[in-house]
Amino acid sequence: MLPLGALLVALALTACDRPQAQNKSQQTAPPPAVTTSQPVVSELVEWDEYTGRFEAVASVEVRARVSGYVDRIAFVDGQAVKKGDLLFVIDPRPFERALAQAQAELEQARTKAQNSALDVERGKPLLERKVMSEKMFDDRANLLREAEAAVKVADAKVATAELELAFTRITAPIDGRMSRATVSLGSWISAGGTANATLLTLLVTQDPIHIYFDISENNYIKYKRMAELGALGGKDGKGADVEVALPDETAFAHGGKLDFVDNRLDPGTATMRARAILANGKQMFSPGMFARVRLAGTPLKSTVLLPDAAIGTDQANKFVLVVAEDGMVSRRNVQLGPLHQGLRIVRQGVGPQDWVVTSGLQRARPGQKVTANRETLRLSAVRPAASDAPVSR
Repeated sequence: MLPLGALLVALALTACDRPQAQNKSQQTAPPPAVTTSQPVVSELVEWDEYTGRFEAVASVEVRARVSGYVDRIAFVDGQAVKKGDLLFVIDPRPFERALAQAQAELEQARTKAQNSALDVERGKPLLERKVMSEKMFDDRANLLREAEAAVKVADAKVATAELELAFTRITAPIDGRMSRATVSLGSWISAGGTANATLLTLLVTQDPIHIYFDISENNYIKYKRMAELGALGGKDGKGADVEVALPDETAFAHGGKLDFVDNRLDPGTATMRARAILANGKQMFSPGMFARVRLAGTPLKSTVLLPDAAIGTDQANKFVLVVAEDGMVSRRNVQLGPLHQGLRIVRQGVGPQDWVVTSGLQRARPGQKVTANRETLRLSAVRPAASDAPVSR
């Protein structure tokens, strides 16, 4: 049996040898294995995406030009109409009577004018023979002028009465789709142009249709520079391609053209209002609907792409880990763009020849070596996510 002192010395020596054995084991362990791939290179356009809202190209609040009782409603709520189609009829009888009265007054004025003209003609020879005084003749001539003026007044009253009678038939001013009628048969409606004018219905155009969206100040400047280089429509950007996707669509399947950019930035939001026009023959779009809108943010160019699994993040930056030929790992900060067919656009930080860690990112550390298993990355091998939107064209 060993003495107590010898036993304590043996235990101390064993404790000193154990860390050395562990360090030796760690030094002899092989580098961790990771999967590396070179970025995919593709010719594509990067798109800037916005939220837009559809508005009708033309919208008309239908109001009556004369007051009266509704005698007829000639359309069905929601009906598509053409310009000139009958919408409402106001009881025409009071206006017909007013027209008849104005026509009678016109005939009366014409008769007086004819009699005055005859009096003037009869007075001419009498004036020459000095049978009639000049004052009496002048009085007859003045009566003729008054009668002729009364004819013009009566004629204007007839024209006004005819116009008001025509206004009892309210027709569609444009092609479009009706809203519901806000009045019923027999309702009294007030004429337009007054504070109490009655709104009868709303008529909006359907095809084509506008979509409005707001672009940031920085993007507006970017688009202006692209337009100056001829890479985005005309000099002011008008005519640039715009693509639209409805809320239930993953692909931007509807195309349009940018046709308006406002003349000033909104000082409250630092955004510029823009508008595109789209065909709407199938009437898939309706005024008031929201949709996603995208506008080309770059010309067609060669772009590198990586899977999101290869991208790490810290509190300040996005980064990737690049493996050199000797297996040494280094970190690269990157600037990212949108997704394209399941891969992330990388705007800066890596090149086509770099081998990037795409699997096993948690096992690699900058400044240490790894065992790299190289794989080829292809767009066709990646299943697009449901929220991805194709950006190439």
